[in-house]
Amino acid sequence: MKTIRAADDIRYRRMTTDEMRGHFLIPGLFRPGAAELVYTDVDRAVVGGLVPTTAPLRLEGGREMACTHFCDRREAGVLNLGAPGTVTVDGRAFRMAPRECLYIGRGSREIVFASDGPAAPAQFYLLSYPAHAAHPTAHAGIDKANRVELGSAKDANRRTIFQFIHEKGIPSCQLVMGFTELHEGSVWNTYPPHTHDRRTEVYCYFDLPAGGAVLHLFGRPEETRHLVVREKDAVLSPPWSIHSGVGTGAYRFAWGMGGENQVFDDMDKVGDGTLK
Repeated sequence: MKTIRAADDIRYRRMTTDEMRGHFLIPGLFRPGAAELVYTDVDRAVVGGLVPTTAPLRLEGGREMACTHFCDRREAGVLNLGAPGTVTVDGRAFRMAPRECLYIGRGSREIVFASDGPAAPAQFYLLSYPAHAAHPTAHAGIDKANRVELGSAKDANRRTIFQFIHEKGIPSCQLVMGFTELHEGSVWNTYPPHTHDRRTEVYCYFDLPAGGAVLHLFGRPEETRHLVVREKDAVLSPPWSIHSGVGTGAYRFAWGMGGENQVFDDMDKVGDGTLK
């Protein structure tokens, strides 16, 4: 497990491009046959990618969390960004079609990820936060997601939000998770942007146009920066930072939050005139 310590809202202003990428960007999560996990000091989130091929992959505890089992004191959300597969939690198998979600509750012990076949493996994106309460492990397909339609073609930000783990969906301790799908011809997400001091957010961009990229905007509203993000790169967004992006074409991104409040609309909006 790797460790990333995100910069604070003062130091990021003086960073080079490489330094900013090292503190906020998580590339290379999805390596065939491997489990890549990154521990961060942003609300102690763990971000991971698991791509089982010829053999299943187990989610293990580690020194970074001082635990025997990964979910001894944690909860986790999983989105399948690849081909079909299965996640087995304490002997209970959950079939995972593309873009389906699984919530894994605190106290779960044996967690195993498998693909239907090595030629077209599942690609499991994982986001985990500490949990002080246990909730049941639960699965949700696309048909069970709460859909929210936002934006317009005129503003190039027409998008559908799929909410899985949230206050009116799969219950959790602090994790909120889902993904957003931009419609054809739309390229902006979350614009004008916002912050939310009460929780952090992690983005993972996927299904980008072939050879395409997203410019992810972050930083204080009056002192913004950007990261060039490519297929299945993840980005850490501390509470003080905006998080918005514009792509070379339509794309999807997984979003997840952890913190004080699970209300999806809890945000402090930033006006166009404030951004610099």
